[in-house]
Amino acid sequence: MRITTALAGASIILRVLKTTRSASSANTAPSTWCWRRGIDCLRGGEKPVATYAEADMKTTAPSSSNSVASEAGPQAIDQAADEHAPSSLLSLSIKNFAHLQSVNLDFGDLTILVGPQGAGKSLALQWLKLGLDGRQIVEVLKQSGYTTDKPDVLIEHIFGEGMATAWHSGTKVQFDGINITPKSLEGVGNGIEKLFFIPAHRALLISDGWALPFQKVPRTTPAVARLFSQNLYDRFSSKDAGVLFPVEKRLKREIRDQIDAAVFHGGTVGIQEDAQHAKRLQLVHGAMHLPFMTWTSGQREFTPLLLGLYDLLPRTKQRKHKTTNWIVIEEPEMGLHPKAITAVLLLVLDLLWRGYRVVLSTHSPHVLTMVWMMQRLKESQADYRLVCKAFGTDPGPMMEVAKAALTKTYKVHLLAFDQSGKVSSTNISSLDPFDDDERVAEWGGLTQYSSAFADAVSSAVNAADS
Repeated sequence: MRITTALAGASIILRVLKTTRSASSANTAPSTWCWRRGIDCLRGGEKPVATYAEADMKTTAPSSSNSVASEAGPQAIDQAADEHAPSSLLSLSIKNFAHLQSVNLDFGDLTILVGPQGAGKSLALQWLKLGLDGRQIVEVLKQSGYTTDKPDVLIEHIFGEGMATAWHSGTKVQFDGINITPKSLEGVGNGIEKLFFIPAHRALLISDGWALPFQKVPRTTPAVARLFSQNLYDRFSSKDAGVLFPVEKRLKREIRDQIDAAVFHGGTVGIQEDAQHAKRLQLVHGAMHLPFMTWTSGQREFTPLLLGLYDLLPRTKQRKHKTTNWIVIEEPEMGLHPKAITAVLLLVLDLLWRGYRVVLSTHSPHVLTMVWMMQRLKESQADYRLVCKAFGTDPGPMMEVAKAALTKTYKVHLLAFDQSGKVSSTNISSLDPFDDDERVAEWGGLTQYSSAFADAVSSAVNAADS
């Protein structure tokens, strides 16, 4: 199966699977999956479909949100975050924060959050950042002259303007069973970044081709976005800014070639002096020097994502950053064609091979189709070359990445509104199209509409044939 067919083919896949379902248990995958229209057939013995139960959340004795003494101290929280190897379970529980009524997330090597706009995926991911790097956030705010000793003020500094009332007496947040409150954040972590956060509104941070340092980003902006802007500012200001893409030894050649073919089409990205004699990010094609705002939407969204990851892709033989173990990427598909999304997902698999835990939020069925494929290949004990074939890469140089991908754990959570406008989470990690729960069968709503379109076509064809 070629991943690049996923957006058009996800609904077809589900339809064929549903219509060919055997009379056996819904927890048994069909022994033969034949997918038409250019999608390869995968044949094998019957394998049980993996089931994923919600992780039992660890509980602690009730404590007042105003009592620092009842919360874990700096060493306890830091130790809880550090003791986990990349493949071990970590959990995040959020109760009654803003409109998040009950969100329970357990994390795999790759974790995906899906859900409608405004459901709070970004809020949940920012709490994950705080659960690992609370001290880093508070220290940066203090160094920038912000007040951090008042809970409502601190919440607004972290999550952005208007969020001060999101935390109240009924709010409870736990990271791996340890209570976290605004007053305890300064004791979370050691101040050294464990989680690197790439926000969704990344292109806005360099709208004129130059990033701003933390203090100059508007205070209404969430802290994670301001930190990301600082990262870009440091890169743009460095002595070796120059050419930023393509760069030798920063990305595997196969990944770099796919990114070039899908996004930049032979262009060179770098910092150059413009007509006003100001250094700015430009895309060069031959004699054309294109300023940032003339780029395509996909190029503007993808470039800061890629440049942000550079610090986590060492040029040396070292695979990963020494202290950063987590990467959050919000909506990696923004503005991108499916071919380019595939290149991004190949980069994600490379991050997994390097030893990072990656968390994505997405509105793209293309992303979940990749996860669905990886789960099915893993269950079937498939050859790693099928992964390479799906991504259109040479099995030789990508062998280690593909093999590693078949050993990783994959989690998917849906955040959705109820009738009262509150949001709860559902673990839909099985991505089982036979599941009686439509939230799972329709992959959190991402295949719902393409399925409805397919139904309309099916009805029309049946009517014409009758």
